[in-house]
Amino acid sequence: MFAARNNDSPAASKSDYISLSINDGTAFGKTTSRSVWRQWNQLSRFQRNICYFAVITLIILVIYLLPGKTQVNTNVDESDYDSAKVVQEYPKLYKVPDEIVIKSVNHNRGNMKESIKEINDNNVDVIDEPEFQPEVNQVDVDQIGEPPQHNMQPLKFSGPQNDRQKAIVRATKFSWDSYKKYAWGHDNVKPITKGYHDWFGLGLTIVDALDTLYIMGMHEEFQDARNWIQNNLSFTQNRDVNLFEVTIRVLGGLLSAYHLSGDKMFLDKAIDLGDRMMPAFSTRSGVPFSDVNLGTRSAHPPKWGPDSSTSEITSIQLEFRDLSRSSKQPRFENAVAQVSEHVHRLEKYDGLVPIFINANTGLFREYAVITLGARGDSYYEYLLKQWIQTGKTIDYLRDDYLFGIEGTEKHLVKRTAVNKFLFIAELLGAARDVKPKMDHLTCYLSGTLALGVHNGLPKRHLELADELLRTCYETYVIQPTGLAPEITYFNIQKTSDENQKDMYVKTNDAHNLLRPEFIESLYYMWYFTGNKTYQDWGWKIFQAFENYTKVENGYTSINNVKNIYNTRPRDMTESFWFAETLKYLYLLFDDTRQLIDLNKWVFNSEGHPLPIYDS
Repeated sequence: MFAARNNDSPAASKSDYISLSINDGTAFGKTTSRSVWRQWNQLSRFQRNICYFAVITLIILVIYLLPGKTQVNTNVDESDYDSAKVVQEYPKLYKVPDEIVIKSVNHNRGNMKESIKEINDNNVDVIDEPEFQPEVNQVDVDQIGEPPQHNMQPLKFSGPQNDRQKAIVRATKFSWDSYKKYAWGHDNVKPITKGYHDWFGLGLTIVDALDTLYIMGMHEEFQDARNWIQNNLSFTQNRDVNLFEVTIRVLGGLLSAYHLSGDKMFLDKAIDLGDRMMPAFSTRSGVPFSDVNLGTRSAHPPKWGPDSSTSEITSIQLEFRDLSRSSKQPRFENAVAQVSEHVHRLEKYDGLVPIFINANTGLFREYAVITLGARGDSYYEYLLKQWIQTGKTIDYLRDDYLFGIEGTEKHLVKRTAVNKFLFIAELLGAARDVKPKMDHLTCYLSGTLALGVHNGLPKRHLELADELLRTCYETYVIQPTGLAPEITYFNIQKTSDENQKDMYVKTNDAHNLLRPEFIESLYYMWYFTGNKTYQDWGWKIFQAFENYTKVENGYTSINNVKNIYNTRPRDMTESFWFAETLKYLYLLFDDTRQLIDLNKWVFNSEGHPLPIYDS
C-alpha cells in the first residue's frame, strides 16, 4: 500500500488520504496493511519523532554491542574446556582462506580408515574424515570456569637401584659438579676451557636439570638448583629468546619440577614466564612469532627471515596446556590450542607438513622441505602427546598424527640398497624429490610410535618403530667411536661395487652433540616391551660417551665421530645432556619400569614429565 499524506494537519481525516491497493501476492493482507499505515499517519509529528529516535537508539546499541564479548555458560562441561578459546588482548584467529582448508592431498585414505577402525577396538569413535573445527570466537576469560585439575601427589625417589643406574648417577654428578664450579647460573658449561656460554641468560642447565636431579635422588644438588631459581632466576632482562626453546626447556622444566616435588615456587615462576611469552601470539594469524623479549614483552619473527619453524610453533602446546591447568588460567592453553587448530585446517601433503610457516599469513612456505628431522620433528610428536595429555578427548590431534604417520609410510620410508635398513628420508621442492638423508633427531620417532601403540593406535606401528630403531643403532655402531653423527646419508641404489655401503657421513655432519633421541626411543621400547636388548644397546652407547666425550671436567660435544684419534672436542655441554640423555639412560636402566608411570605422565620434547589429565 502506498499513502500520500497532507502534513499540514496533525489530525487529518480519512478524506485527507488517497489509497491505492495493489494485489502483489505478498503474505500481508490488505486490511492489515491499511490499518497499520492509517494508525502511523494518525500520529502527531512529535509522536513520530519519538519513534524515530527510539529506533535509531536501538540500532546504535545493537551495532555497539555486536563486537562485544560473547557470553558463555559458566557451567562449562570439562569435555568442552579444550574447545573454549581465549584471545584476551591478543588478536582473533586469522581465518584460513576457504580454498586451502584441509584439502590435505590425501590421495589414498584406505590405510587411514583401516587404522581408525583398529582404534575403534579400543573404544575410540570411527571417523572417515578429520573433524574440522569452527572459526575461533572471542571469549571472556572470566566466563570459562576452572579447568580440570590433576590429583597427583608429589613423587618420592630413593636413588639408583642397580650398578648401571649408579654409573649414570656418577656421570651426572661429575658433569653437574663441573657446571656448578665453572658456569653456575649461566646457560652452559664449557668443560675444557673451564668457562661458560650464555644463550638466553636464563640458567638453562639449572632449570633443565631440575627433574633429572629429583628423579635420580640427588637431593642436595636439587636443593641448590631450587634455591638459585627462587633467588636468582629473573625474566626481566631486555633480551630476545626463542619461544620454543624457552618453552620446552625453562617452562617445561619448571612445571615438571612443580608436579614432581609439589613446590609451588616453581609454578609461580612458570606463570611469570608464561605471561611474558604471551605477546608472541599477537599476530594476524594466531601463529606465534619465533622470538620474544621477556623484559619488554614484545615479539617478532626471526632475524633470518619472516617464517617460523613448523615444529617450533606446534611444540609448545604440552607446556602451555599444563600451565593453564596448573594455574587455573585458561588463556595460556587457549592461545596454543588456536595454533593447533589453525595448523589442523591447513593443506598438507598426505598428512605431512613443510618445515616453515609464516606467522603473519598463517600459511606454510610453499614447497619447503618435508622432514621428520630438524624443524619438522616434534610437530608429529606433539600431536600424539597432546591427545594423550588431554585424556584422548581431542580427536583431530589423534587423526592428524595418524595421517602424518600414514604419509610417512607412503612417502618417506625407504630402505638401503645392501642390507635393506629402513630409514626416514626427506622430500624437496615442488616435485617432492626424495633425499636419502636422516637427522639423528628423527630417531625420536621409534619411541613416539611405541607410545602410540600403547595408547591403542595401530599395532603395525611397532614394527616400523623397531626397524627404525635398528637403523639408528647402526648409525652408532658403524662409527669407530661408537657414536652417531648428526646426519647420515643412505645409499638406495644398488651398484656393481662389491664394497658398497648402506650409510655414509659427510665431514660437516660428523659431529655428536650428546643428543638424546636414540636413548629416548630405547627407553620407550624397553618400557613397553621389556626386551633387555634395548638396555644393552643403551649401555653400549653410554660406554661410548664415557670413552670419547668425557674430559677432565665433564662431558663435551665432539666434531668428529669417525676418528677415535681426532674427535675434535667442541668444549660445550648442552643442557639437554642433563634434561634428556642422562635422564633417559637412568630410566632405561630401571629394571622395575615403574619410576615414571607412562599411563599418568607424558614427556615433553625436552624430556620433562608432565601429568596426563582426564579431559
